[in-house]
Amino acid sequence: MHPLIQHIQKITSSGDAGEAQLLPFFEARSYRKKALLQEEDKRCLSYFFVIKGCLRLFFTDHNGAEQTMQFALENWWMTDLDAFRTGRNSAYSIQALEATEVLAIDAKNYAQLLEEIPLMEKYFRRVYERAYAASLLRVQMISRLPKNEFYELFESKYPDFIQRVPQKVLASFLGFTPEYLSELRKKRIEKNKND
Repeated sequence: MHPLIQHIQKITSSGDAGEAQLLPFFEARSYRKKALLQEEDKRCLSYFFVIKGCLRLFFTDHNGAEQTMQFALENWWMTDLDAFRTGRNSAYSIQALEATEVLAIDAKNYAQLLEEIPLMEKYFRRVYERAYAASLLRVQMISRLPKNEFYELFESKYPDFIQRVPQKVLASFLGFTPEYLSELRKKRIEKNKND
């Protein structure tokens, strides 16, 4: 069964999603490592579902530093949702951190998908609810926890990211300098050796 269909069934607890009905709305695309799927200040034309690989959504600040806002691994969605919905230029870039395979849908097909297949309204509502809750949790953790505790919690909740995301990119997502993250990792390794 296609990964998107499996994900829809998992999120909605429904077996009504059929490949033949859903997949024609999407285009399969492959990207090499470091490729840009979306450029900042360019029209946002696609919404991506990750089949295989890892994406990051980021912007470049006034000092030229890249600030990572989100990641997407397998079965996660990524776009600049406001720009995609309104047809405006994106405030963010999206980059493949690994060789990545996605399903892409444009705004016209997305609207038609929601119109023709009511189950997809339920599916995307649940996807957005989960993403919103995760976003709030991240802000709370950054604001409330000491940096080392924030890293430990993130590491325990998302071990895949620690293994797959380059240290510099992970540091920008966590709000750390790469040097600080390197020190944290060294201390964790030493602590684990001593335990």
